[in-house]
Amino acid sequence: MIYGLCILLFLIGLYAVVTKHNLIKIVIGFIIMENAINLFLIMLGYRMGGKAPIIWQDAAGKADIAAFANSAVDPLPQALVLTSIVISLGVTALMVAICLRVYQRYGTFDISKIRRLKG
Repeated sequence: MIYGLCILLFLIGLYAVVTKHNLIKIVIGFIIMENAINLFLIMLGYRMGGKAPIIWQDAAGKADIAAFANSAVDPLPQALVLTSIVISLGVTALMVAICLRVYQRYGTFDISKIRRLKG
């Protein structure tokens, strides 16, 4: 069920990117799609009742590696999402900067008007 919600969130962002004519709304659609992908990756690594990868000792202080391996959450999707967040921050900043330059040049965020002014 939760994977379906991730896909629904991605489709909402895709709808905004494909159908909207305002550059700011398109950028917001990209941000929604990025967050949907990050949420999906986190949900792939989730395990019910799992422990964080840094907690590997039980309450008595002894380490049981086999029990930890059976109950640990996968750290790889977490690392991928952290990397994805940093990359998406740079991409979002670039998209906003391009939107500002387009507005300075054409005086509008509407892509249909920008296409008519191109010639």
